[in-house]
Amino acid sequence: MMVKPERLKKGDTIGVIAPASPPNKENLVRGLKFIEELGLNYKLGKSLYKEYGYLAGKDEERLADLNEMFLDDEVKGIICAGGGYGTARIASGIDFEVIKNNPKIFWGYSDITFLHTAIRQETGLVTFHGPMLASDMGKEDVNQVSKDTFQQLFEPADLHYSIEISLIEEMVPGSAGGPLVGGNLSLLSSSMGTPYEIDTKGKILLIEDINEEPRAVDRMLNQLYMAGKLQEASGILVGDFNNCVPERELSLSLDEVIEHYIKLADRPTLKGFKMGHCTPHIAVPFGTDARMDTKMKSVFVESGIK
Repeated sequence: MMVKPERLKKGDTIGVIAPASPPNKENLVRGLKFIEELGLNYKLGKSLYKEYGYLAGKDEERLADLNEMFLDDEVKGIICAGGGYGTARIASGIDFEVIKNNPKIFWGYSDITFLHTAIRQETGLVTFHGPMLASDMGKEDVNQVSKDTFQQLFEPADLHYSIEISLIEEMVPGSAGGPLVGGNLSLLSSSMGTPYEIDTKGKILLIEDINEEPRAVDRMLNQLYMAGKLQEASGILVGDFNNCVPERELSLSLDEVIEHYIKLADRPTLKGFKMGHCTPHIAVPFGTDARMDTKMKSVFVESGIK
């Protein structure tokens, strides 16, 4: 069952957490100012500024921040400061009953993909794949389109993504519909064999990634293909693959790798979406109904709030 969170209102409080790696502190300060520009207040997670190797605090500390923000009645939405690595380490400790009883906006991407998948599949809650506070909104040259994408949290409105936003190309012709799911390819592949293995059956699958060589993208797409995840999807959206270039002389190109698996899957597919580690970065809700048409080169995504 799909559960949409309540919309935000000016003056609401947002919880800010770092469930993966430590965020850049200077960028985070600017990101928090952006929250204020939206007319919102914020409450910081206790481990937000902690550092434990490549993690923003120990697993139990980051997990506590996530569970407590969902439990806190004052907090109306949760926005992640950044990604990196670490969310899969805490997924098994999430109190899904708390989330079921306290559904609210949850926003992030990249490593946060593992949490999107786990939360949606365990609770039905619609979550948001979008730019984060330190890694995106805290940069000095933030694109206005990226800023505007947060407005979907205040007023229900379906998203129409067309060639007016970016150059969309047809890879496999056709039309498809179903709940939009997916996110970062590395995290989707790492969900395989876990209790939170991505369910793509009858769904539109979004994939994106950053800093992965074509051979690594090949490995991850091959894993999803051999597991039937690409073929079971009703359609596929290829987002941004930032800096996914070969580091060796003998290599397939990224386009060759992606095209190989998209052709094997033979599902309606469009590529060129500004979703992922890119500028601008268009946020989308995961779990709501989406419709894609390769001939029209457009995608409609149902609003993620009520």
